[in-house]
Amino acid sequence: MNITIHRPAEREALQVQANREELIERIGQVMSVDGSQEPLPGLHLARSSFPLKPLHSVLKPSLCLIAQGSKEVLFGESRYQYDSSRYRLATVELPRVSQVLEASKERPYLSLRLELSAPLVSSVLVEVGYTTPRDAAPLRAIDVHPLDARLLDAMVRLVRLLDEPDEAPVLQPLIMREIIYRLLKGEQGSRLRHVAIQEGYNYHITRAIERLHQDFDQPLRIENLARELGMSVSALHHHFKAVTALSPLQFQKQLRLQEARRLMVSQNLDAANAAFQVGYRDASHFNREYKSLFGLPPLRDVQRLREEALVSSRQ
Repeated sequence: MNITIHRPAEREALQVQANREELIERIGQVMSVDGSQEPLPGLHLARSSFPLKPLHSVLKPSLCLIAQGSKEVLFGESRYQYDSSRYRLATVELPRVSQVLEASKERPYLSLRLELSAPLVSSVLVEVGYTTPRDAAPLRAIDVHPLDARLLDAMVRLVRLLDEPDEAPVLQPLIMREIIYRLLKGEQGSRLRHVAIQEGYNYHITRAIERLHQDFDQPLRIENLARELGMSVSALHHHFKAVTALSPLQFQKQLRLQEARRLMVSQNLDAANAAFQVGYRDASHFNREYKSLFGLPPLRDVQRLREEALVSSRQ
């Protein structure tokens, strides 16, 4: 009788492959058709049977793993591509453009996105005993990184809870804490601390982002915002762009235009009313900036989105 003995590295590689296959199977069971679902609080699953055109949206603090296929995120002038071997971490609420690159009916794109809440990250930070240096350099709020075996194993155990609804309320918080711990102890730990940072420039930029989200329809006065944060105007611009890849004005503009697009599609508003609701007072200025971001004037863009949604619903 022949007995195969695997070395530790070989055993880990086999376990990683088994976990990836299990993740594909379990997400595929839940996502039998294209679309997205939130089967557990904060856990979002997605499926696509074909590559998608670029999608504009606001990305919340989250961890994203791809079980099958690949995706690209455009953030400012930087592009981040990832697949089943790499995960994406975003640590503040940011406007972005994303695109599913690799997908087919035989091998659909399958992914999961896990929201990261500030209270939970803060709690784990306290347990780890981390203290933030006041002079910590600002870090870009998004990155991709190789997926290690322990983090993948924790994510698979989280997805298994979909078959155990009675156990999920008890075990999901525990597994979530483990996932955050794994991220904090890894090379992305400094970036994850954006979610709960309380000192240094990262904290000020997080506050600035929160204010822009709250008041995106109001005129932006950089001097007032900088004074409120206790920063100079030049320091605010420098550190804000280091974290978000955008200036505060560009950031606000993208928030406004994405919200206007949502209002036109979901609430059937015309361009003039949508523009007014998000803070524009000049319709021609709104139309120019809208076309610059989305590639088409508002009316044609909304018609295209509705036609694409109709075609997708019939497939």
